[in-house]
Amino acid sequence: MGFFSKLKKAWASPEDVAQQALDEYKKEAGLETEAEGEPEPPIAPTEEVATEDKTTAPPSPDHQEQTDAAPTATEDWQKGLTLALRQAEPKLSQWLNIIVEGVEEKGQDLWDRLAFLFRALGAPEDESKAFIKKFDKWLDEMGYEAVEEFKSELQYRLALALDLEDEEDERDRLFVKLSEGISKTREQITKRIDGLLSSHSKLDDDFWEEFEEILIMADVGMEAANQLMDNLKERARKAGTDDPDDFKDILRDELEEIFKVPPRIEAVNPPEVLMMVGVNGVGKTTTIAKLAHRAQMQGRKVLIAAGDTFRAAAIEQLEVWANRIGAGFFAKAEGSDPAAVAYEAMDKAVNEGYDLLLLDTAGRLHTKVNLMEELKKIERVVGKKHEGAPHRCVLVIDATTGQNALSQTKLFNEAVGVDEIILTKLDGTAKGGVVVAVTLQNKLPITFVGLGEKMEDLRPFNGKDFAKALLT
Repeated sequence: MGFFSKLKKAWASPEDVAQQALDEYKKEAGLETEAEGEPEPPIAPTEEVATEDKTTAPPSPDHQEQTDAAPTATEDWQKGLTLALRQAEPKLSQWLNIIVEGVEEKGQDLWDRLAFLFRALGAPEDESKAFIKKFDKWLDEMGYEAVEEFKSELQYRLALALDLEDEEDERDRLFVKLSEGISKTREQITKRIDGLLSSHSKLDDDFWEEFEEILIMADVGMEAANQLMDNLKERARKAGTDDPDDFKDILRDELEEIFKVPPRIEAVNPPEVLMMVGVNGVGKTTTIAKLAHRAQMQGRKVLIAAGDTFRAAAIEQLEVWANRIGAGFFAKAEGSDPAAVAYEAMDKAVNEGYDLLLLDTAGRLHTKVNLMEELKKIERVVGKKHEGAPHRCVLVIDATTGQNALSQTKLFNEAVGVDEIILTKLDGTAKGGVVVAVTLQNKLPITFVGLGEKMEDLRPFNGKDFAKALLT
């Protein structure tokens, strides 16, 4: 049983059971020496950590001798953290608050405390060191110093690295983020629905006509709006109600049904290959970086391939992102055959043991038939090199483009067979009804939504949460 489970047990148990759980864990994790029961010294990053005023190097042998000579200070802060963690509500956010308490900037104190948290949760030491090293490097590249600047990102990374993303606390945090991200859409739709409900005594023809106008204003589109209304009318009929008080529940249930993701075979012959498609300006490059970052935090080895060879800037931008997040990168010269890039990248991924290949493609205009044919060629070439690849074709669309997103989805799906959609810039539009339209008309799952610029702002899409956030 891991420390997470033990903490839950201790939290709900009498004090003696809690202490026993803690003692058992400390013994298993090696937090006590055989002779004296002293905690092990904290793990530190292997590289120097730059701060504004000074550079703090990893603990030197001299430092270790000092620690050995005076273990009381180390023992005190570790015992204090252990007690605080044990007494806290078993949530990652609560644990992180304890870890960073009194720490205002990045530095050795923070790394020691993070290492202690990893150890307390039973994570291997090498994973702890790798996590801290990568995070320290990222902070340097982003120019972040103060804990408040990067605390949210740190929690996101910890949730992925420690496999706590499905923890209730993280789901709640995601819901809050989603709710904030669709605030403009909610204001556009929910306020109008509330006004509609207050002005009608039953779900009659006038009600449905006004509701259709609300949907169109939110960029749901005529075809999707008609389909949605037909479904809602049928739900109301089956429920035997024409009471406006029941309408939001009916709409919420219908939205959950629309966004329900069908089961699919997740297993692939590694490496898994994702072909990323979409027009210029939708945020495809940053989305690739965010997907790579997410996969790496989950322990996967990721290779990014620059298949957009028409623009040198596209290659350079993707390389910057790959270096920033520590992913592998493959590219050829500007103007190279994109299919050749895909073939050689596939070869590199197989030979060097990568778990995931993210294959970028040009942000081609979706009306250009010859460019769509090129996508098909890339698909064929990759499949010949690695049977079954690409395992998923991911279309990135911009929520702020409204109805254009529908035509893009239709044409890309006809050309290469889209498997899933990532919807970016959802936080920047009042017309998020396109989420409903894209799903209804194309029967394709939305797997992630972009809710901001940071790495943590690409989040798994949950239809139930979206319906709840939209209609609160």
